Amino acid sequence: MRTALARHRSPLRVGLLGLTAGALLAGGLGVVAGTSAQAAPSTARAWLTTPDGQHRLADRGELAFDDQPAATDIWVDGRQRHQEFSGAGASVTEAAAGLVQSLPDGEREALLDALFSRDGDGIGLSYLRQPLGSTDFNAGDFYTYEDTPGQFSIDRDRELIIPVLNDALARNPEIRLMGSPWSPPAWMKSGGSLNGGTLLPEHYEDYADYLVEAVRAYGDAGIELSDLTAQNEPLFATSYPSTSMSASEQADFLRVLDGALTEAGLPTRVFAYDHNWDEPGYPLEVLGATSDLDRVAGAAFHCYGGQPEAQGELVAAGERVFFTECSGTDSDDPSATFADTLRWQAENLVVRNMRHGGETVITWNLALDARGGPHQGHCDTRCNGVVEIAGDQVTRNAEFYVLGHLTKFLDPGARRLDSTSEGPGGLQNVVFENPDGTRVAYVVNTSGTARDFSLTDDGASLTDALPAGAVATYTWTL
Repeated sequence: MRTALARHRSPLRVGLLGLTAGALLAGGLGVVAGTSAQAAPSTARAWLTTPDGQHRLADRGELAFDDQPAATDIWVDGRQRHQEFSGAGASVTEAAAGLVQSLPDGEREALLDALFSRDGDGIGLSYLRQPLGSTDFNAGDFYTYEDTPGQFSIDRDRELIIPVLNDALARNPEIRLMGSPWSPPAWMKSGGSLNGGTLLPEHYEDYADYLVEAVRAYGDAGIELSDLTAQNEPLFATSYPSTSMSASEQADFLRVLDGALTEAGLPTRVFAYDHNWDEPGYPLEVLGATSDLDRVAGAAFHCYGGQPEAQGELVAAGERVFFTECSGTDSDDPSATFADTLRWQAENLVVRNMRHGGETVITWNLALDARGGPHQGHCDTRCNGVVEIAGDQVTRNAEFYVLGHLTKFLDPGARRLDSTSEGPGGLQNVVFENPDGTRVAYVVNTSGTARDFSLTDDGASLTDALPAGAVATYTWTL
């Protein structure tokens, strides 16, 4: 049994100043790593996705480094190192699992290969946030694992969800998983309903035991939930499974949960908040009140309010940041959805999130149907998954490429490096170094015109051009 990890109190601070297009931006502060003499890079490999969909993770072959930087230059400083990459992926909701399971065997296996393997055109997703019980995306009625007191079971998850998770792990055994509940069982709550209400203090121990049993049951099914949040979106009680939980209530409950996990001998890390960028004070309050609990590892954020720069407040306080949910939606002009999603998610979920401490990039549903379902609430504008499944037809949405430009090349444990970047509306990037020394630059052109630029590392520069709204990945070694 692994022991609980000590709480990470990072001194790193991430900076991203929004400048006008064409102006350069210095990277955030970091730890200066010791360096040894290395040869300058000679070539990089490049992959491209364009907003018109004509190029989709297209291998462009090798590009040469020389010594001539362009007027717009991405300058990489390998001495300045920041957070580790913990993984990227989506969520296997019951809606998503049901659609994957409905595919004919050949199409199903091909889809799972494409999502979780790096072979061929596979993108190798490396992190899954697993709902514990019902969400707003179910294949049936709402449920928890203990709707009747004393009768705990994850059997419903064994029907659709767990087979998909096991198939994913068979393709990538290193996938990391987080458990996130949308609601405690109704009998533990005010109002007696899964929808809305609050967790009653007299049931804190019952709910902690419930989450311990969920972690154990998943472990018995061969699925380790290494991370856990106590409540999805605690500031949004609504007409599907949900629960209001104030910051002080969450801090009090996390103490009870820590004790239950410790007594059970589980090393599971716990992340606070699990809600939008617009209320960073909430996780700061929770983390401040639980600073003596080693397993409370940091905070989780969603995209539906605020800006990713808010994560920097947590990083400045020495806390870790995981980005855990964002659903794409159709554009007002549905024909523009691929282009709009590609640009917006690459900029906000990858670059701005990770330049402000994010260790993960997790979207929402792994798969949805042609109507953006099945779902039980909201999504008035059609929500989109990483893929769309309509009958036996699978369409790879922009989310597939936003994630794939990261996960196909970046390994968990990679460290973010300093790099200069333009701000919103410009040519933006984030750069990492894999544990094997390979460097990976993720670049998105959020301007309205094609941009010429260079990528400079250790005195050598690679020049390239990127169409408006396009995403590219460059890999190289020193």
